Amino acid sequence: MKKPRPDPEALLQSAKEEDLRAKRGKLKIYLGAAPGVGKTYSMLEDAIAKREKGLDIIVGIVESHGRKEIEFFLKKFEILPRQNVEYHGQTLSEFDLDATLKRNPHTILIDEMAHTNVPGLRHNKRWQDIKEILDRGINVYTTLNVQHIESLNDIVTQIIHTRVNETVPNSMLEIADSVELVDLPPEDLLKRMQEGKVYIPQQAELAVEHFFRQGNLSALRELALRITAERVGEQVLSYRKGKGIKSIWATKEKLLVCISSSKNATKLIRATRRMASSLQAEWIAVHVDIGGSEQNRSRAINNLRLAEQLGAETKILYGMNATSEIIHICRELNVTKIIVGKRKHRWWEKIFLRNLTDNLIKSSDEIDIYMINDDSQESKPSKYAYEPSEKKFPWKAYAFSLGILGLATAINLLFSTYFQTTTIILVYIVTVTIVALLGKSGPSILASVLSVIAYAYFFTHHENGFLIANTQLFFTLFIILLVTQIISQLTIMMKKQTNAARLLERRSSTLHALSRQLASSRGVNKLLDIAVNYMANIFNSEVLALLAIEGHLEVKAGHGTKLILNAKDYSVAQWVYDLGQVAGLGTDTLPFSDAIYVPLISSQQPIGVLRIKPKDNTMLFTPEQSHLLESCANQVALAIEVDRLHEQHKQLELESKTDRIRAALLEAVSHDIRTPLVAAIGSASTLMELSNDLNKNQIKKLSQDIILELEQLNRLIHNFLQITYLDDNAVKLQKELFPLSDVIAAALKISYTKSGKKHINIFLPHDLPKIPLDKTLIEEVFVNLIDNAMKFTPAESAINIKADRDNQYVVISIEDNGPGIMPDEVNKLFEKFYRGRMLTTERGLGLGLSICRAIISAHGGKIWAENRKEGGAAFRFTLPLSL
Repeated sequence: MKKPRPDPEALLQSAKEEDLRAKRGKLKIYLGAAPGVGKTYSMLEDAIAKREKGLDIIVGIVESHGRKEIEFFLKKFEILPRQNVEYHGQTLSEFDLDATLKRNPHTILIDEMAHTNVPGLRHNKRWQDIKEILDRGINVYTTLNVQHIESLNDIVTQIIHTRVNETVPNSMLEIADSVELVDLPPEDLLKRMQEGKVYIPQQAELAVEHFFRQGNLSALRELALRITAERVGEQVLSYRKGKGIKSIWATKEKLLVCISSSKNATKLIRATRRMASSLQAEWIAVHVDIGGSEQNRSRAINNLRLAEQLGAETKILYGMNATSEIIHICRELNVTKIIVGKRKHRWWEKIFLRNLTDNLIKSSDEIDIYMINDDSQESKPSKYAYEPSEKKFPWKAYAFSLGILGLATAINLLFSTYFQTTTIILVYIVTVTIVALLGKSGPSILASVLSVIAYAYFFTHHENGFLIANTQLFFTLFIILLVTQIISQLTIMMKKQTNAARLLERRSSTLHALSRQLASSRGVNKLLDIAVNYMANIFNSEVLALLAIEGHLEVKAGHGTKLILNAKDYSVAQWVYDLGQVAGLGTDTLPFSDAIYVPLISSQQPIGVLRIKPKDNTMLFTPEQSHLLESCANQVALAIEVDRLHEQHKQLELESKTDRIRAALLEAVSHDIRTPLVAAIGSASTLMELSNDLNKNQIKKLSQDIILELEQLNRLIHNFLQITYLDDNAVKLQKELFPLSDVIAAALKISYTKSGKKHINIFLPHDLPKIPLDKTLIEEVFVNLIDNAMKFTPAESAINIKADRDNQYVVISIEDNGPGIMPDEVNKLFEKFYRGRMLTTERGLGLGLSICRAIISAHGGKIWAENRKEGGAAFRFTLPLSL
């Protein structure tokens, strides 16, 4: 039988998870049904066995509760000192997270995973401390009771009739490398209680009467066994995926739970989490925003946060028809089961109000609907959850409704003799529509009812006053009320849908603009400017962007705030960068911060942090906004990474080009240096081998050739060394006052051997003063310029050297009668290694004019070249007359 081919995507995901697990510390959880089953004892016993093998294992925090066997084991370990925290006038001792990170042991023992830390510490919960320790690569052994698992909170409440406030998210169990069940039958546990091995006698008696009932213990034991069994099932599933074993089912279960603003929705969320875990299915928590109050929206946000913490994907949908929105997202995401809350409806609610459950059942077709009773005790909101103040009564809207209705009635009364009945009714309909534009149902209903009453009272005439006299009039008034209500509700619905559509369109267009701008921009600073402007615009926030420079963050861009962070905010940003996790406002890590910190994570590691502070201090980001924040941060990080790769590629190309130029230069230099050397060697060899056969003139000619070639070689080497010196070091001038004629004479003496039959004419003013200059360097300038003129001057033509005074400078010119300078070469002549296109036979490195420019610049002058009107070229430079 052919072996099934593993799924490449599954293998890639498995490889990524393996890489993540390799970097993270190992977590072992000792799970028990209740206190006293022996979790701490088993943890210490295992740690002692590991310690005997030479591992560095220390105790972070372990509570003995007076148990002698625990105290005996603790004496065998190094115990980390606790930190003292002042809280409400009391000094409390807590686990020291920073000391643990500084100590950096191989493994640390931390008891009571669900413990709540004293307010003011880095994390609210001890399990968050453990998670950071794991992210730092340190192994952790810890203990946990089953009643503290978040997804079991409602079930535990029903068993023990008390809600457990200290909970641990299921995600911590999912990342655990090992979950060991420490089991003890209820009878044995009760016996230990009576012997005082769990609590002191007074506490033991109280515990047996309430929590430690045999029925409670049996139920909690069953939950612990079930959790352990689910964990084993997850491990088996992970093994099957890792080996590429395909499932025997063709489809995969996916659950969707409908979340409202009710505080009772937490029960629905936890039930869905248990069902998803049991079915090994993905699950999504959805809230449909139909434009309710800010208070209801805030409650829905908190419910979605709980769902996200329990592992759900969260979404907020916008629309007026909740049923159609839910069904649409279900079909789009291939959801197989919908979970909704079930509550009792009064008879009038069944008649007049739409029932979401019934509508879903009618529209779901092949999708299964599960209903769960949500009539449970309300849970306490999170300490840092944003709860806006109660919605104020809209007095202004009602006053406006009454005022405009009074105005409409006055207009109808004023023109009643001219208006027909239909016109009067239309005036009231327009009035109700105007009120409905406020977007408030109450004022629009009031306007509808009062318009009917006003019409009946003022514009239907009866002898008995305000009285509906006949059936026809009754139906007329009823139709008016119905029409005004339909128009007002449609107007309100249209306004809400318009607002929702405007919000979605704004977000989509801004996101599209971000992608387009990032794609068309280059440079890290420009990319960060685009990112912070985008964040500030879409989230109405102050944004700072920090990039890592050698492991330390530096502020690089900002919008709406100063480009500086205080020590507290910087430490939060550094923590987010080090661990690559979101922290700050609205999160479980450092929630007291006034901003949210999102890491910029590239394909390999974090490269920076974005700090987003809402301008409205009462604003709390929704889960969907948090996801958008992370998506934008990932997009920005990707753009920065691409830009850096592009710069690296450009740098590699530049280095490659430089290497090619260097190779060509070395080849040219070696050729130019080797040519006179070979010529000199040839002449010397001839002179040595044929000295007896050569006459005096021939010997003299060969000797002159040797000297000329060696002088040429010396000049090449000198120029090469000189330009290297001038580039690498500041020119140190030794200025003295010299007559210009003496400097020119010294230069001509050096160039005499090359001048041949060329005439060199010197024109100097008689009143030219002595010039402060470095004689040796200026001589070299003249030698190079004269040598350059000789290369291009025809035989027997003259070279002119002139000097003229121009205020505080002297202008010196070397003119020739050669072919002149090509127009496109005027600005290139003084570049290093540029020899010119006119030069075909003369040898040289193309450094002479570059050396001249460096020397003249060091003297505070300028040098340039130009074509003469009479023909030929002129090289001119200036020297200051003052020191």
